[in-house]
Amino acid sequence: MARPSGSAKAPVAHVAPTPPPSSVSTKSKAKSKGQKRKEDYTSEGVEDNDVFLLPISDYQVMIGLTLLAAAVRLFRIYQPTSVVFDEVHFGGFASKYIKGRFFMDVHPPLAKLLITLFGWLAGFDGDFDFKEIGKDYLEPGVPYVAMRLFPAICGILLAPTMFLTLKAAGCRTTTATLGTGLIIFENGLLTQARLILLDSPLMITTAFTALAFTSFSNQQELGPTKAFQPSWWFWLIMTGLGLGMTVSVKWVGLFTIAWVGLLTLVQLWVMLGDYKHVSVRVFSKHFMARVFCLIVIPLTFYMAMFGIHFLCLVNPGDGDGFMSSEFQSTLNSKAMQDVPADVLMGSRVAIRHVNTQGGYLHSHPLMYPTGSKQQQITLYPHKDENNIWLLENQTQPLDMHGQPINGTNAWFSLPVPPYIKDGAVLRLYHQPTHRRLHSHDVRPPITEADWQNEVSAYGYEGFDGDANDFFRVEIVKSKSKSGIAQERLRTIDTKFRLVHLMTGCVLFSHKVKLPDWASEQQEVTCARGGTLPNSLWYIESNEHPQLGEDADKVNYANPGFFGKFWELQKVMWKTNAGLVESHAWDSRPPSWPILRRGINFWGKDHRQIYLMGNPIVWWSATAAVVLYVLFKGLAVLRWQRSCNDYASPVFKRFDYEIGTSVLGWALHYFPFFLMQRQLFLHHYFPALYFGIIAFCQVFDFATARIPGIGLKENPIINKIGATGILVLSVAVFTLFSPLAYGNQWTKSECNRVKLFSTWDFDCNTFLDSYDAYNSLPVVPAAQTPQQSVNAQPPPPVVNHAAGGEQPAQVPIVNAPPVQAGEPAISGAPLEAGQRILSREERVEYRDQDGNILNEEQVKALEGKVEFKTRYETRTRVVDAQGNEIAADPASVAPPHPDVEGVDRSTAKGLVPDEPIPAAKKSVEGEKEREGKVAKPASEGNDATAVKE
Repeated sequence: MARPSGSAKAPVAHVAPTPPPSSVSTKSKAKSKGQKRKEDYTSEGVEDNDVFLLPISDYQVMIGLTLLAAAVRLFRIYQPTSVVFDEVHFGGFASKYIKGRFFMDVHPPLAKLLITLFGWLAGFDGDFDFKEIGKDYLEPGVPYVAMRLFPAICGILLAPTMFLTLKAAGCRTTTATLGTGLIIFENGLLTQARLILLDSPLMITTAFTALAFTSFSNQQELGPTKAFQPSWWFWLIMTGLGLGMTVSVKWVGLFTIAWVGLLTLVQLWVMLGDYKHVSVRVFSKHFMARVFCLIVIPLTFYMAMFGIHFLCLVNPGDGDGFMSSEFQSTLNSKAMQDVPADVLMGSRVAIRHVNTQGGYLHSHPLMYPTGSKQQQITLYPHKDENNIWLLENQTQPLDMHGQPINGTNAWFSLPVPPYIKDGAVLRLYHQPTHRRLHSHDVRPPITEADWQNEVSAYGYEGFDGDANDFFRVEIVKSKSKSGIAQERLRTIDTKFRLVHLMTGCVLFSHKVKLPDWASEQQEVTCARGGTLPNSLWYIESNEHPQLGEDADKVNYANPGFFGKFWELQKVMWKTNAGLVESHAWDSRPPSWPILRRGINFWGKDHRQIYLMGNPIVWWSATAAVVLYVLFKGLAVLRWQRSCNDYASPVFKRFDYEIGTSVLGWALHYFPFFLMQRQLFLHHYFPALYFGIIAFCQVFDFATARIPGIGLKENPIINKIGATGILVLSVAVFTLFSPLAYGNQWTKSECNRVKLFSTWDFDCNTFLDSYDAYNSLPVVPAAQTPQQSVNAQPPPPVVNHAAGGEQPAQVPIVNAPPVQAGEPAISGAPLEAGQRILSREERVEYRDQDGNILNEEQVKALEGKVEFKTRYETRTRVVDAQGNEIAADPASVAPPHPDVEGVDRSTAKGLVPDEPIPAAKKSVEGEKEREGKVAKPASEGNDATAVKE
């Protein structure tokens, strides 16, 4: 143990020898450092690692690595030439942005807006709908390569960002090159960066934030001399901008905000202890600078992205049904003129449901197929004459002689306006069909619960009705606008319930859809004990002869930007939490660090895209995190035993720097354990990025910064170690690259690298040799025809399709000519003078990827697979002169108007018939085969809120 400086005194007669100059210099430096450490909050052992002051050679290395990343990311970016995984969603959102159709998505808009911008600049007009995985891009001329270019650029920029981040953290150039190489040759990051997905933009914004905050922390730890200098301010502002961008791509950016926030609190805590140099005024200045840069700037940027979002989406779309009526009224064609405020007996009104925003109380001349078999009552999302109801009193009004005035116009000219007050009993007369809203003790056709009664429309023109037509108005004061609207019915302002007088049930609706016989409109019932939100209604439109132009008028209150912004955030949050349905490629957080399984993105033409990480990169990052956790546990034990490890600057820097990266890993990983929603492997990518940083920092300390173990003194070890890790990573990257690029591969090579059974990419997708790919027939892309309206079942004598698919086209039979009046195309009768020249039926054998199988392949599969048939009939029509007539697309039945957002130009796939039993038990069942098919993730779907 070192002796204290004052523990012994030299004899007066002797003069102490002058120490060597080097010793004096070392001691004076040590004393200077010790004093500096005590005087201010400067961190010990920190150097100025400003990335703007790097040597030219470092920039040259960085540029070379960026070019390498560009080559890896852009290689064959045009393949596959069809829709892949969540391109279904995010490409579809680009179409809706260009068309201005409002949609609801659980992710903020920044990345989607930029993808749309790239597509629009390349000439995309928004007509392609991205409806399903495998849909061809080439025939409709979609500029999909330009749209994929934006995620690719983000993936390319990830390389120099990692390089600069490691340099800002004090790592050697060799180590920074190692970390950049691990990013470039990471198969999962490569796959995401080549497709129209959000994960690559999320990664570059997260990485930029990490770079900015690491650079700011470096300036902060240099002490008061660097505080509020241009470099200090620049990196603090860039950190705030990075946070705003990250959270504007995905809400995963909230985890990045948590990382920056916790480390900022640590910095403020350290400064708070420096009472000599950090006065209250200086501390307040530091605090307000961080509030402005790390809270105000990100929040402003985030809200600005939604401002652009609202400016682009000005038309109604398939997402406006999730928003309130006030929100919908701000969309084109959804706004309405001012309407009379007071509701009177005899008013013609449209009644709207509050909670589901599903639409209007509606009836139409169709009957329930079960129950009472009376006329249907539904909830319809569009304005329509069948939404109009006449409000009648329970008794007819009396004339001057005390006699009832009959007819539906009886209330139009009464001397005193008959207001409808709280508790009033009335009847709802459906004018288009002359029936009244009715309920009785009969179970509904879908929700067959004892507490639910059927609601129907009952009666006929001139019928007086019965007691089951009576409903009592209950104004819900807590939900209505204060004032008159809480005392009597007022348009829009009053929220009320309709209580059935005879049974006590309440008019009720929810998200449950009725079957095709009701055009899939929402169910309306009468519920005993139904939840209040689903039992609330209000009147949207109101007409009455006694309410002239001078009558008091109301309209929806314009929510303004902030109202729309806040409402959309609540809907996004609720919808995101509601994504709890199972998914074929769902995985849970414990499996991510060990790379237990991936995601099947796409499969076609004996090729496959499967999201698969580079095992070397993933396991190295995980090992670094585990190593730090063990180190920290041991350090805490030694600290408790009063071991003075933290007196070493290198020890402290190892703990703090790697601990910062591991904290970033933990904050981007462990919150997923709290989520019950769908989760996928790509949710781990931000945590992986911090894990790679931690691994590189551990490598740098071990080979270049820890003294006394012989590695720091031999720089060649740092270079050899980095080279060896990179070579191994590149080799593994090459082995798995066909799954990222969608390249040709062979079954043997696929099986050779499939180390674990949980790596469930399907090696049977690939052919036995590369030569076999050259012999594949070239099948031109064709759009799938729609099924006929009155399609008749085909004759039973048809060959079976191998593997549940369809087989090689062979003409079977030409049907005899069909004369006028017989059903022809899509079940429509032929016009006079026309006849059908021929009908052609073809049989094809296809595999699961849609490839045509030859006779040898079909024979080899006999008895090993299930057989299914799918049919397509092609009909040629000629007129009396023998000229062929093209099929009229309009003869195909259009989608029902209840289905919003339907692109009628998109052909639907044929509906498969029932499977024909196989001669032998199939090797792989239907469910198992469906489980291996690429499916888009539900998180990208237009919101499907579950409300009850």
